[in-house]
Amino acid sequence: MRAITVTEPGGPEALVLAEVPDPEPGADEVVVDVVAAGVNKADTLQRQGHYDPPPGAPPYPGMECSGRISAVGANVETWSVGDEVCALVSGGTYAEKVAVPVTQLMPVPRGIGLVEAAALPEVTCTVWANVFMAAGLRPGEVLLVHGGSSGVGTMAIQLARELGARVAVTAGTADKLEACRALGADILVNYKEQDFVEVVRAETDDAGADVVLDNMGAKYLARNLAVLARNGRLVVIGLQGGAKAEIDLGLMLSKRVAVFAASLRFRPLEEKAVIVRSTVEHVWPQLESGAVHPVIHATYPLSDAAEAHRVMESSGHIGKLLLVV
Repeated sequence: MRAITVTEPGGPEALVLAEVPDPEPGADEVVVDVVAAGVNKADTLQRQGHYDPPPGAPPYPGMECSGRISAVGANVETWSVGDEVCALVSGGTYAEKVAVPVTQLMPVPRGIGLVEAAALPEVTCTVWANVFMAAGLRPGEVLLVHGGSSGVGTMAIQLARELGARVAVTAGTADKLEACRALGADILVNYKEQDFVEVVRAETDDAGADVVLDNMGAKYLARNLAVLARNGRLVVIGLQGGAKAEIDLGLMLSKRVAVFAASLRFRPLEEKAVIVRSTVEHVWPQLESGAVHPVIHATYPLSDAAEAHRVMESSGHIGKLLLVV
């Protein structure tokens, strides 16, 4: 098969389309003929040599895909050759085929195209696992989403809106903020010109945000704690602003707040299985009803993976970028 390989860590030009061995399914796996693959920030970090896949995962980038099952392992009973699926994996979806643990397969939601479905696994599982399962967002609460125009951000806005929460976002341009507003956010912060702590507190009668979904890490830690309401929950899912910072435990104690930090990629299979099942149970009905939809900025041929990475790193996109095989 053909796959995007990384000859040596570097810029987008390090992504090279090459012939590689076809995957074989393990007893509890299927092989998916990839139709499309999502592009994620983690893929750019892997290309740079900063985020190696877990042991046993394919070395090629890519953590989500959609496609059709072409082979099943000996123990697989619930899926068949020809089934259309999307999947959350630990690596290897920038390729024509990928082996997927059966517990990380998801049906393509009714009304969603097969290419479109590649935009779902990472964002839906990330948002459901962190905002809803871990942080327990409730109707009437305020959710602050950093990077509101990202793939994760656009999904978080919609799912929180459907729950009946109020949504605040940060983004760096007027166009991105308008896209967030159209999806349901009503507290809009241009982080290049405004302090999100001041804006969110002003818009919530000084109460603050009940849940913060953060992709920045260290750079935003102090201000995230400052913007949290009493009994608030901070969920860190990215470290774009660094990994180390001091934390004010006194402030945490006085507000009775909690800080969660989690990624999907390195979770044990059993934990991923629970997240996948819960995501399909709770999010798929909203996708099938049309209440929620994936936001896709652009698609690229697999051979243009380097260009997709350039767009990802320019941060000019709104929603997801996809590679089409």
